This record gives sequence, C-alpha cells and structure tokens, in this order.
Amino acid sequence: QVQLVESGGGLVQTGGSLRLTCAASGGTFSSYVMAWFRQAPGKEREFVAAIKWIGRMINYAEFVKGRFTISRDNAKNTVYMQMNSLAPEAAAVYYCTADPTYSSRYCEPGSYAYWGQGTQVTVSS
Repeated sequence: QVQLVESGGGLVQTGGSLRLTCAASGGTFSSYVMAWFRQAPGKEREFVAAIKWIGRMINYAEFVKGRFTISRDNAKNTVYMQMNSLAPEAAAVYYCTADPTYSSRYCEPGSYAYWGQGTQVTVSS
C-alpha cells in the first residue's frame, strides 16, 4: 500500500520560505507522477506542481510564477517543494499526491490515487 507522508509546513512571515517534503513508501515509483495540491478554508483543492518520478516532466500552476520549485530524490523516494517569497494567499493545507500513471489531466485531483494527510502552511502578514 502506497503511503505518502508530508512534512515541512509551519508558520512563516510574508516573503519567507518553506520547503515541503513528501516521503513515499510501499510502491515501485519508477513510473509514478507526484504532485502537490493545496486547499485553503472554503476553497476547492487546487493544483500546485507535478513531477514524474523518472523523466523531465515538471508542471506548475500559473500562480507559482517561478517562486516554487518541485524536485525529487529517487534514492530516498522523496519529493520536495521549495516555496519562496510566500504571500498570505499561499496559506493552505498542502497535500502530496501520487499516481502510477501520468495523465494529461495532471492538474485535477481526480487523476491521483494516493494522498497524504496534508501539512499546514500559514503565512503571517
């Protein structure tokens, strides 16, 4: 059974940085696509970034605007997301997700079979 465990969330001031970590286990990830979504109170879950476990496919949501970077460490079965220049509107629960198959609908939550429990990011103004 695939398990995803996020960490690295917390409280940061506007303009600050955080690095989220997603540790994956229980699967063979060579063909997986991994992604980060976020959900703020009262809002729908939205796509942030995705990366294939093997290969060069990386996609970002438009609002990232070069401030976030998704990366992976295959040897550690870990995916990261470095978030810089954080603004209050970035506050949300951030979820790591995974699926064995890459879909052209990679920005839709329904394209992913496995989800972590989420990590809270709070940005103070």
